Amino acid sequence: MRISDDIHNYYEKLVVQHFAALKLEEKYEADFIADLTCVVLNQLPTRYIRHEVDMSFYLPASERFEMENNVKVAISKAIEFMKTHNT
Repeated sequence: MRISDDIHNYYEKLVVQHFAALKLEEKYEADFIADLTCVVLNQLPTRYIRHEVDMSFYLPASERFEMENNVKVAISKAIEFMKTHNT
């Protein structure tokens, strides 16, 4: 088993989805997005999974909503942080 191939943090997927919805790649350069991703993920708890189906079938709607909200808040905070600290 290789961890990098078999296991990942589900929040990474949620962050990428929200970045796409916000069209951040159209607004910011690649280096900014990479740093932003780190700042966002460092604010969030980890939720490791092996298979996406695990989250689809076993995650209660209330927990999914909370995770989505956590991502939105983390992105908002991270963008403000990056704007004020980016040189």
